[in-house]
Amino acid sequence: MKKNSLFKSVLVGGLVLSIMGCGGGSSSVVESSSIPTEVEIALDAPVSKLSQELTNTLAYMGNEERLAYDVYNALYDQYGTEQFTKIASNGEYQHIAVVQELIQKYKLSDDVNFTNVDLEPLGYMNTPIEEMNAGTYDISAIQTLYENLVAQGSPSEIDALKVGCIIEVVDVNDLNRDIALAESENATDIVTVFSFLRDGSYNHYWSFDKGLKNQGIADGCCSLGTEYCHPEYPNTK
Repeated sequence: MKKNSLFKSVLVGGLVLSIMGCGGGSSSVVESSSIPTEVEIALDAPVSKLSQELTNTLAYMGNEERLAYDVYNALYDQYGTEQFTKIASNGEYQHIAVVQELIQKYKLSDDVNFTNVDLEPLGYMNTPIEEMNAGTYDISAIQTLYENLVAQGSPSEIDALKVGCIIEVVDVNDLNRDIALAESENATDIVTVFSFLRDGSYNHYWSFDKGLKNQGIADGCCSLGTEYCHPEYPNTK
């Protein structure tokens, strides 16, 4: 992390930079603003040999973390709900930067390509996060999901908070799958970084759960049904 900080700008072009987004936010802290030592060590460690399937998780997770950032900023613009700006401007911004560092690490090799990018690559080069177009991705599944989630969260503040629950559960599910794959390939650097992202998603889930309960939804995220009801998630906040 020290040699190429992405909290100011990004450094790679083409597919790699498709994960970044734009949007403002509060300076309030939801998660620690510093990167854990073990994540910095993982980012600086030698590259692992990755299957194409695991390589593609880097592009997908980058887009997915950016989706969360963009959706939360869009819903904050509608409702001014504290959870959205805090989580976007601290947690998700940090997550985008960490995944970008991981992608940059692997894209140093011309042999590494993302075969799951199925839309026009965005082609950003040395572009600050704030100057990139929110809500535009180069993986069609993420593009569709963004549009559906913004529409789903738009009718009311309660609907918006429920979208937060959905995003974090989807993120945890995807990270669980990707971590298992990385473990099977002994890609310990990816395991460490993705575990860090998952810990953040746990915290975000409980923040949205609390927001719903403050709005009078007694079951919080569980009001969405069993698929989004996860009392087993660690709750450190």
